[in-house]
Parts: sequence; C-alpha cells; structure tokens
Amino acid sequence: MSGHSHWAQIQRQKGVTDNKRGAMFTKLGNVITIAAKQGGGDPETNFKLRLAIDQAKAANLPKDNIERAIKRGTGEIGGGVIENVTYEGFGPGATALIIEALTDNRNRTSAAVKHILTKFGGSLGAPNSVRWLFDQKGVIRIEKLSEELELGLIDAGAQDIKTDDDGTAIYTQPNDLKKVKDWLEVKQVKVEYAEIEWVAKEKKDATNQRETLEKIFVELDENEDVNNYFTNAEV
Repeated sequence: MSGHSHWAQIQRQKGVTDNKRGAMFTKLGNVITIAAKQGGGDPETNFKLRLAIDQAKAANLPKDNIERAIKRGTGEIGGGVIENVTYEGFGPGATALIIEALTDNRNRTSAAVKHILTKFGGSLGAPNSVRWLFDQKGVIRIEKLSEELELGLIDAGAQDIKTDDDGTAIYTQPNDLKKVKDWLEVKQVKVEYAEIEWVAKEKKDATNQRETLEKIFVELDENEDVNNYFTNAEV
C-alpha cells in the first residue's frame, strides 16, 4: 500500500455494486472531459486524452459515455464547468496524502475531503505541506517482464522497474511516459495502465495504521469528486 492510483482503484472496484461503479464512471468521464478541454478531442494528437480513454475502457466505461465526455470537453454539448483541484494532507501516523479532485464546486469538495481526513484522525494541510515528499513520475503497468524487455525499456527511457504480486511497474520522467508507452506498444506488450503519478520519495512504515488507512481510501474511492490519491504509507 505504498501508493494509490486509477489503476489500483480500478483493480479494487471490479465487481463492485452498481452505485459504486457509477461513482467510478463519473470520475473517469470527468478525466476525459478535462483532457479534451485542455488538448482537444482527438486521442491521436492528445496523449492525455488517450490515457484517459484507455483507463475508461479498462474500467468498462460504455462507449457512449466516453463520447459524451469528449464532447463536453470540446464544448459540443453543454455541462457544468469542471476544474482540477489538488489537496495535501496528513493521515494517521503522520502519513502524507496528495488528493486530486475534479469538481464543479470547490467548497463542496474541500469540505468533503477535510471531513474524510479528520474523521479518521488526519487533517487537511496547506499547499506544499507534503508535496515535497513526492516526485511526479510516469507510471506504466504491464503484466509480465522478460530480461530482454527490461534491457530495451532502459534504452527506451525507463528510470526504474519494479515487480510485485500485481505485475510490473515501470517508472519514467513525466515527459518520457508517451515515448516508453509507445515503445511497449510497438513491441506488442499489453499496457494495463499508464499515468502521471505522485510517487513518494521515501516510504513511511504505517503497519499499525493499516485498518484506518483502508477506511480513508474506501471513502475517497466512493467520493465522486476525488479523482486520484497518493500516499507515502507502507504497510
């Protein structure tokens, strides 16, 4: 539990109840809308949109929902104004959290995030209170890694490669994410997930706080405004 991402959330939420799946679909649609608004509605020329669509498809977001979200972003159809908001805070045991939200109401979202953290002994922090504990990196998830593939990835721009029970995570500089992802696709390697994440510089042992942290993560998952969250906690 050293970090959380769309990939981790999607893995956990497969097979969840319809109302929880609806919250996840809302989040994924908002990510697509923001990406289309910022870079246009063509995933061939808008890499951020391409990543958002890939994540949506991995979570089985219906094609009609994806198309509507793109049209909201490009202004072809109406919809509320959605903006990115990033919160920093502390969980139990002085663990650090970065929480990314997509919202049409900052006051509502700020109050909800603050409530979730304080409910379980955490607190909302000021800007830059914990961000210095993290680096932004490109993260790519694949299922299997061969020795030949590992050598090629390093040449292609991968900074670090880690394997765990869920597969292999490849870390890149943010600007190299597209290059490495494209390289894998040329090699016909299935990319399960690719995104820019906040990665903790050092992990903090939070074994004694595991149960409480899990409760925080469940409530963040269920909040429709919270798009993504990361922690330095390791349990």
